[in-house]
Amino acid sequence: MPQHEASSQAESIDVSSASAVEDLAKRFDATPQQIREAVKAVGSRIADVELHLKGTRSSSNEQRVDSKPEGLT
Repeated sequence: MPQHEASSQAESIDVSSASAVEDLAKRFDATPQQIREAVKAVGSRIADVELHLKGTRSSSNEQRVDSKPEGLT
């Protein structure tokens, strides 16, 4: 098998493989369902899945300001 094929296989996830989904979930501290949802949203490329998961866990400054308790200015 040519090197680029092996490399491309390692760069994407097959969500039909329960073990692959579970391994990636452990790697990214996510649930298998979150992995499947991320793949549905951004595709099977692992780097894109990782960025998507990181993005869903972070909050923007606007979100933090909007969640400020009432009465504070």
